[in-house]
Amino acid sequence: MRLSTVILPIHPWGKAQKTWRRAEELGFHAAYTYDHLSWRTFRDGPWFGALPTLTAAAVVTQNIRLGTLVTSPNFRHPVTLAKELISLDDISGGRVTLGIGAGGSGFDATALGREPWTPRERADRFAEFVPLLDRLLTEDSVSYEGDFYAAHEARGIPGCVQRPRLPFAVAATGPRGLRLAARHGQAWVTTGDPKLYENGTSEQSVHALRGQVEKLADACAEIGRNVAELDKILLTGFTPDRGRPLESLDAFVDFAGRHTELGFTEIVLHWPIPDSDFAADQKIFERIAMEAPAQLG
Repeated sequence: MRLSTVILPIHPWGKAQKTWRRAEELGFHAAYTYDHLSWRTFRDGPWFGALPTLTAAAVVTQNIRLGTLVTSPNFRHPVTLAKELISLDDISGGRVTLGIGAGGSGFDATALGREPWTPRERADRFAEFVPLLDRLLTEDSVSYEGDFYAAHEARGIPGCVQRPRLPFAVAATGPRGLRLAARHGQAWVTTGDPKLYENGTSEQSVHALRGQVEKLADACAEIGRNVAELDKILLTGFTPDRGRPLESLDAFVDFAGRHTELGFTEIVLHWPIPDSDFAADQKIFERIAMEAPAQLG
């Protein structure tokens, strides 16, 4: 079991860099950030760009992996994103993981002055976005003309430090997204079943997650891939458990143990933010980071 954190980009770098350094000191496997233009209750406060933040984090850290949870087509184009990812992978010395999802109907969907895409439209774009990005990160020159995206002799030289490219962690729960994860992902990401967040139980959430893992296995079987080849990442904070796993070391070990049994190989915790949905005791959070992995084996 790997333990990672997600650090929201809400602080100026003079303050934020201390958090990224501390994440490495605590031994986290990876430190991620959200790739949004703004997000939920943080919309009217400071919110910085994901890729510049990760670039700065790459400079002040040495070993911890870095990445997005998650990037989406809502305001990204595969050609420009590929160029930035190749640069980031170089600066970090090959420590980048791209978390990528279809996006939602939040602020990112309307910030560019358009109507939000329907779930079907998001899925259609995602199905084109991921394979094209895969090519752009692995081929020296790509030309492509699709329904939503185009590339004309787009250069990917020198490519990623990680070969054949940096890993994709594909966020998905529906059949089309799971097929993309099976075909293009080195990892799969879920936050659980959103329908259970308000009124569900921990037991219902575990059952729903077990079903998602089984569907991922089916998607892999369809193309002859062993589902064990994919890391399985749970981004916490969006199941009925909410912040309870961070109330004590024992509470977290119990939570993580139940999800390890489902096949999850990485659990991601939000770095505590006071007076928010991600409020938690910093001392307990750091104790979990340092002691829980050994207890989980």
